[in-house]
Amino acid sequence: MCSMSTAEPAGDLFLVVGYDGSPPAIRALDAAARLLQGRSGRIEVGYIAHLPSLDMMSSGAVAEMEVSFNEVERDLHAAAGEQLRGREERWGYERREGPIADELIKVAAGIGDARPGDTVAIVVGSSSTAMHRVVGSVAVSLARHSPVPVVVVP
Repeated sequence: MCSMSTAEPAGDLFLVVGYDGSPPAIRALDAAARLLQGRSGRIEVGYIAHLPSLDMMSSGAVAEMEVSFNEVERDLHAAAGEQLRGREERWGYERREGPIADELIKVAAGIGDARPGDTVAIVVGSSSTAMHRVVGSVAVSLARHSPVPVVVVP
């Protein structure tokens, strides 16, 4: 007879969600809200603005992209708030810049370093684009490199 432990994990649960407003990101945020139900913890929503190589862009183009990213950030913050309204109030929002998987890992690692007794996981939606099957997606990169558990939501 195999006995299984039903003890709750110690500490809080922190879920880092990559969010860009796409259908996979919306599903990931919904899943994170469901995972947090009945548990103590928090959802950290992250919009990662990924700039192409700055070496190939003029300073005017970089400034224009920055303005665009600021507008997208405001829109996504509002969309995440609306999506979580009435379901989950324990959440924060952060914009970062860089490679998406790397930045999500940095957010998760920072939480883990600051709260070593808690559980941290990254939640992302799966991509269904053909190009990602060839060159790889954020979810695949996270699965290969993340030091914390990764939940990929179909």
